[in-house]
Amino acid sequence: MLADRDYMREQPSRFWGGRGPRTATGALLVAVVTVFVLQCINWAYVKSPIEGYLMLSWAGVKQGYIWQFFTFQFLHGGFLHILFNGLMLYMFGSAVEGMLGRPRFLEVYFASGVLGGLAQVLLGAVFPNQFGMPVLGASAGVCGLLAMYCLLERDRTIVFMFFFPMRAITLLKLSIAVAAFFVLVPVDGGVAHAAHLGGFLVAIGYQRWILDRERRLFDWRPYADQVRSREREMSTVSSRRKSVIAARPPQREEEPAQEDFISKEVDPILDKISAKGIHSLTEQERKILDKARSKMAKK
Repeated sequence: MLADRDYMREQPSRFWGGRGPRTATGALLVAVVTVFVLQCINWAYVKSPIEGYLMLSWAGVKQGYIWQFFTFQFLHGGFLHILFNGLMLYMFGSAVEGMLGRPRFLEVYFASGVLGGLAQVLLGAVFPNQFGMPVLGASAGVCGLLAMYCLLERDRTIVFMFFFPMRAITLLKLSIAVAAFFVLVPVDGGVAHAAHLGGFLVAIGYQRWILDRERRLFDWRPYADQVRSREREMSTVSSRRKSVIAARPPQREEEPAQEDFISKEVDPILDKISAKGIHSLTEQERKILDKARSKMAKK
């Protein structure tokens, strides 16, 4: 039924439920903050060299420390570092997760982080003096989320640096240009610009070759099988909807208008979401869903 769908329900909290994080974005925020607290304790009291095994570096990769491609994304170099990355994850992560769903959100985030980190260490292997420093931080994955948001909401206005309003797609182009410049002109050695650039490019590739073609990053079935599977799912959803409508008790006189609204206006939108994802909706279609949610809340 319409009210059973996640995106038609009113959520009491965006990130936190009764027993913990409600979303993947919330879980990631809790994870990076917890790891940073442990880092601070280690810096102040323990002084263990464990971070050297968790940060991403070319030396570590050569020794087979493959886990560094994931662990470096949870480490940070200081309070301002984690504050900036945390704010970006909070702002763009929640929006992207809401548009793509949890599985695709995690695919974008970790693919951007891993491949962005790979770009940085490979560049460091070739130019160790300019790019050879160890890499840590969530910024590669966060850049992937920023890029995905800007691609899905191209005309949305974003206030850059709290003072300069610009279109989302313009912000993405500017960010890519800055990262590319400092990769070509390595004068800012304390920032992993190659990882940032890699995160941007991974998200662009994901949007073009995975999302737009309605594929999954880790679904290795032939594309024809994926299409048939989606068609079966849509057929099942349609059958269930018809069964629910047939089983409904007689309605009051004022309800046919609402039923007519749902069948004519809302059902085609729900079919579109099932086929292409909620990110494919136009602004008008989103307003119709909001109107339907309001009608359901009044019942």
